Amino acid sequence: MRATLRLSSAATAIALTAAGLVLTTGSAHAATTCSRSHLPLPDATCQPGAYNPDVTQSTIDSTICVPGWTKTVRPPVSYTTPLKIKQIAEYGYSDTDTADYEEDHLVPLELGGAPRDPKNLWPEPRYGNEPAASKDSVENKLKTAVCNGTVQLDAARSAIATDWTTALSKVGIG
Repeated sequence: MRATLRLSSAATAIALTAAGLVLTTGSAHAATTCSRSHLPLPDATCQPGAYNPDVTQSTIDSTICVPGWTKTVRPPVSYTTPLKIKQIAEYGYSDTDTADYEEDHLVPLELGGAPRDPKNLWPEPRYGNEPAASKDSVENKLKTAVCNGTVQLDAARSAIATDWTTALSKVGIG
């Protein structure tokens, strides 16, 4: 019985550590490593963005510009939810309700962002002055401009990875 209890405690400690939590004196504490001071942007040291190598300017007509293409690369919630939980702890959010965050791609799938790279995924708050939903229209406008040939893919990716709130004006659309 005692060996089983020790094994269970060890397994719990390992699970908490893997989720970005540490066990200290019997209670779990977030291991805060990312700053919220950049909101509505992620901390660039934690999430600088990452690209899908299959998406280039020469492949956009067979990738991002094909209706429904993002569904073929979108990671399942079985991957994104555990990552969201880990990253909520890394950001030290006091609100730990996963429903209050969108595990968002900094460089969106619509622009060939890396689907599963943690450097491109972050827990974007669904509340505040610039909630997660605000970024969606920027993503759609940039994708349309790239697919119409009015903006180069690299310019759109760079603009949104740097600051999605100014990305449209940076590439000359709005």
